[in-house]
Amino acid sequence: MLLNLLPVNGLRLAVGSAGIKNYRKPDLVLIDLIPGTKCAAVFTKNLFCAAPVLVSRSHLRSCDHRPRAFIINSGNANAGNGEQGYLDAVRCAEVTAGSLDYETEEVLTFSTGVIGEPLPVQLIESSLDHLVTQLKEDSWNKAAEAIMTTDTCAKGFSKEIFFGDHRSVITGIAKGAGMIRPNMATTLAFIGTNLSISHDVLQYFLEMAVEKSFHRITIDGDTSTNDACALLATGASPVPVIDDKNSPEAQIFYSSLEQVCIDLAQSLVRDAEGATKFISIIIEEGASEQECLEIAFTIAHSPLVKTAIFASDPNWGRLLAAIGRANVDSLDVNKVSILINSELVVEEGARAASYREEIGVSAMNSDDIVIRVFLGSGSYSTTIWTSDLSYDYVKINAAYRT
Repeated sequence: MLLNLLPVNGLRLAVGSAGIKNYRKPDLVLIDLIPGTKCAAVFTKNLFCAAPVLVSRSHLRSCDHRPRAFIINSGNANAGNGEQGYLDAVRCAEVTAGSLDYETEEVLTFSTGVIGEPLPVQLIESSLDHLVTQLKEDSWNKAAEAIMTTDTCAKGFSKEIFFGDHRSVITGIAKGAGMIRPNMATTLAFIGTNLSISHDVLQYFLEMAVEKSFHRITIDGDTSTNDACALLATGASPVPVIDDKNSPEAQIFYSSLEQVCIDLAQSLVRDAEGATKFISIIIEEGASEQECLEIAFTIAHSPLVKTAIFASDPNWGRLLAAIGRANVDSLDVNKVSILINSELVVEEGARAASYREEIGVSAMNSDDIVIRVFLGSGSYSTTIWTSDLSYDYVKINAAYRT
């Protein structure tokens, strides 16, 4: 897929091949930021979080959320490496800072790839001087490719925002195809805007957008050790600073940010390892949002549901079983109805009187599947996105380190 990503004033990127991946594929990204750029970020809640996550959290606080550079590598997660992994992540920040004449604490580090392998820091060190000479504002497309691991395509989206005569931009890239059930972030995502936004507002909006996008996807139920999502506001736009989250300008920005995040999140699911179908699970008439989410993710994490969808088998009994074992209180199963691609399958907790097997087969014979569940217990609703489970998913992950 050819990406049409717009440059963000005040943010330059460079891409290189350090040799971390096999076959000298692009595996290193340097992002350079103008002074005063604000950064909001969310990171994995996995207790075995990777060394670059620990370093980036610490550095972000030390630089008062005004970093000057990111160094990102793919092909090696630098996770599960103990103290040496932490020292290696710090070293990456040090050499990047030295190449740009910044302070070490002004550099954030990000890694993705195989867990438990030592990070080849010397390969990154030897690539930095060349990377600095390649920094350009229009390198987003190349950066989206360089952060890929088992992805089959680069993921990125841009949106233009107009405030009067002033044009502003939001551009974001992300990677991920497996080990995806984000918990506070996504696998890796980087989003930039040329607007000037206070850190408090930026962080608030990022957390809101992540909750409505990356927190609404799952491929295999596994939360990565390296999850990180960073939102950068360079302030290069002449639009006055946005420091009130309730202002009209703030709401316009947030609407565009949320859409970019949703587009990125859905693109991860569409490129899921071995996936053949994109599945939307919509839960309606719930007693609470938490009830809706619990049931949605229970369906999405069911191997039996996912394999039936892969086979285009309308085995709606597996949906009932998943709903019934979800960790929710006082669900009245006699009020549950289910539609698959608008075809009524279950009504009042049992097979719908109008349902015929050929109807279900026809509904499942699509690349995009919508499962809509009505709980009949309230007014809350939610939507999440997932993929099917195919032979290729097993093959890809069985051979991941070979």
